[in-house]
Amino acid sequence: MTVSGDDAIQAAAERAESTRARNLPPYGELPELPIPADTANLREGPNLHDACLALLPLVGVWQGEGEVNYPTIEGPRRLVQRVTISHDGRPFLHHEARSWLLDDDGNVIRPAARETGWWRPQPDDSLELLLAHNTGIIELFYGATGGQTSWELGTDAVVRSASAKEVTGAKRLYGIVNNGDLGYVEERAMVGEPMQPHVSVYLHRVAG
Repeated sequence: MTVSGDDAIQAAAERAESTRARNLPPYGELPELPIPADTANLREGPNLHDACLALLPLVGVWQGEGEVNYPTIEGPRRLVQRVTISHDGRPFLHHEARSWLLDDDGNVIRPAARETGWWRPQPDDSLELLLAHNTGIIELFYGATGGQTSWELGTDAVVRSASAKEVTGAKRLYGIVNNGDLGYVEERAMVGEPMQPHVSVYLHRVAG
């Protein structure tokens, strides 16, 4: 059935009567699907899958400050970042990270990098980390755990869209540090530059 543009606009306006005051909410403020919701708190929701036990300390919502630097940018630049690592009971973790650049006084200047993906532990104790970036880059990392306190990974494949800048590789090291905080450093090879430090962040647990 063909619907005219005017009819479509009218139908959308009618649907919006019940949704116009809603935006992306915290969990629990919209009707839930009849399935367990993702959780970043191990005390709530489904049990963590046994395959993810080596990643257990990562589960949570983390926030903190760090810096980004590279020969191709004017830096170093301060940033604040929030990382959410959650699960739904299956043998992987969901990863989301958002960053904002800060001025010298700690005020937000503008949004910066965003990434989303999955930590995928394997039966041989190796790790896969699949990340998609808002810049048009998709990266597949492989690595291993260092007990339950550190996770080191490097890219096996990097795919980029036609509009993305050149990225040829990256390395990441995540570690549980003082008082259970989470720190990580990233090295990156891109736009003709060799592998070198790019981002370092120190994160505090704010949920979970």
